[in-house]
Amino acid sequence: MNFLKKNGAGMGFCLVLAFIAYFLGKQFPIIGGPVFGILIGMVITLILKDKSRLEAGIKFTSKKILQYAVVLLGFGLNLSVILQTGAQSLPIIISTITTSLVLAFLISKVLHIPGKISTLIGVGSSICGGSAIAATAPVIDADDEEVAQAISVIFFYNVLAALIFPHFGALIGFSQTSGEAFGIFAGTAVNDTSSVTACAATWDNMWNLGSQTLDKAVTVKLTRTLAIIPITLVLSLIQAKKAKSEKEEGSAFRFSKVFPFFILFFLCASVITTAATSLGVPSTIFSPIKELSKFFIIWAMTAIGLNTNIIKLVKTGGKPLLLGFCCWCGITAVSLGMQHLLGIW
Repeated sequence: MNFLKKNGAGMGFCLVLAFIAYFLGKQFPIIGGPVFGILIGMVITLILKDKSRLEAGIKFTSKKILQYAVVLLGFGLNLSVILQTGAQSLPIIISTITTSLVLAFLISKVLHIPGKISTLIGVGSSICGGSAIAATAPVIDADDEEVAQAISVIFFYNVLAALIFPHFGALIGFSQTSGEAFGIFAGTAVNDTSSVTACAATWDNMWNLGSQTLDKAVTVKLTRTLAIIPITLVLSLIQAKKAKSEKEEGSAFRFSKVFPFFILFFLCASVITTAATSLGVPSTIFSPIKELSKFFIIWAMTAIGLNTNIIKLVKTGGKPLLLGFCCWCGITAVSLGMQHLLGIW
């Protein structure tokens, strides 16, 4: 009862905005619900001067609901299917992820970009856009403005990829009779699932390939999603080491405070899905949970938008945008190079 009294108003307010963002995302999938959620939240917070009654609920939504969304996301991953069909693309995935993270680290040092925002952009670019940012933000204790900045950068290059890559693929000579090569390219070089889907579906429509490209791209993208687990665990260890070195004299360090247990629940959810489907349970039974995970991300993003100063975001957006561009170009080049090296394209 006390929980609802403290957080109910803010959570409910975010929930109403999330429904609006969710339906707008369905109408305009190239933008997506999470981006609409952030934008609506940022606009509302300019108008709403007094948020004191809502603050506790907004904070809970932006932190905890985001973690619950990641856990639910695990129910959309069948590990056996991903490992079987995604093995071909694994060298490319590892190469693109490594490229993005290394570039993010080096460029952040050169441009003096804060470590948390560069980590979010590097992880979001290399793994799976908004979902990876959602998983990483609580681990590194990123604030809402840093999350909003990273999501905005990822969104910008998502839209560019969805619009440019199908024509770019035709220009450089991807096969027009098979969706395999372009599907792997879309699955490894495009950041967010919505844009991967849009990009691959456009290629299928251009060359009348049914859903060949889309099926391949989504499988590769899901394989990339698994990288959330090792990346967040490594980041948690780094955070633990930092927290231990910065602890006050005489205070006790507790690893449990910085360890991302929600990532273990994410893995457990994936194992449950894998075990259930191997026993004959239809995968469609998990579809509502997958949809709920997407909605929870939108719900959390509205709260993040409500805690974000849009004017400050625009003023400080130049360097993160440049960082995102470098990561995007690096991933694209490595994806193409590795495909050529492996004889896929």
